[in-house]
This record gives sequence, C-alpha cells and structure tokens, in this order.
Amino acid sequence: MPQRYKRHFLKAKEVKSILKEASRELKADLNEILGDEVEMELVKTDFCQFLLIKGNALLVRIKKKILPTLIFSEFINLIPKVVVDMGAVPYVCNGADIMAPGIVRYEGEFRETDLVQIVDEKHGKTIAIGTAHYDLNYAKNMNKGMVVSNIHFIGDRIWNLIKKLKVSTINSRLNSNNETV
Repeated sequence: MPQRYKRHFLKAKEVKSILKEASRELKADLNEILGDEVEMELVKTDFCQFLLIKGNALLVRIKKKILPTLIFSEFINLIPKVVVDMGAVPYVCNGADIMAPGIVRYEGEFRETDLVQIVDEKHGKTIAIGTAHYDLNYAKNMNKGMVVSNIHFIGDRIWNLIKKLKVSTINSRLNSNNETV
C-alpha cells in the first residue's frame, strides 16, 4: 500500500524558528551553511517530519528532535569522523552501534553527545550518523564496548523515504513542466 505524505511550504517566520532550533541542537550555524534566504517544505510521514530545503530532505524531526540526514553533506562534512573497518560496515548498515574493536581511527575532536559521522575505511564514504557516548580522549583508549550510538544509516527507514521523496519531487516537477508546455 503506498504511503501518503502531507506536504507544504513553511512561512519565513516558521523557517527562521526551525533553523534557530536546529542550529542549537546540531551545534552549528545553519544560516551560515544554507544562506539567509531558505525556502523550506515540511513533509509529514507516519513516524517523522522531513524538512526539505531546495527540494532535498536535509533535516528530519523525530520525536521533537531535529537531526541531519545523510544527504546533508554541507553539515556532515563539518562533523568529526569515526572510521570503521570494512568488517563493521554491514553491521553499521543494519543499525548496529559502533563498537571500539571496529574503529580504525578518529578524525576531528568531539565530546560526549556530539554528532559524528561513521565512515568506512576503504572508500571514505559516510555510512551513518551517530551520537558519541564519550569524549574523544576517553574513546581513543577503549578496547571494548560501545563508543557511538547509531541514529541514522544507509538503508534505514529515513534513507528509504528520502529516496521516495526524491522520486516524487522529480515526478511532480516533470508533471508541472508538462502542464505548462
């Protein structure tokens, strides 16, 4: 059965408020990353709300918490990396948390509760976003245990909905172009 979405553009005042909230939660100035004039669309699904910017689902709100999606590369490139060995990749892409034995190295500084990107060691591709359980200095000395909670990964429900949203956005643009021709 096809999933239904409620979708609409937000007013400038709402956009400003959301960007302020997201900047605070993500510990980054989203106005600096995205620019001052941001047009935002809200897409409500059964389990989350996507915030589309320039037609891309860059942010997602789940249970009142705003998170970046894996396609928000402008933000992802700013956060620290936790590089995992290739043996850990299938587990991470199935939702597993990031354990100390699978970590090859760290790039960048982070503190407990900071967002980090999980990157595979062979290709350097971001495969997940997670929340650090410890400060970098403590995590470096760990030999076992969970270091990062996996919150969004390639192939998860959010990822799959983003792909569907892209297709529906492209189709709606094509249909509107055909109607005006």
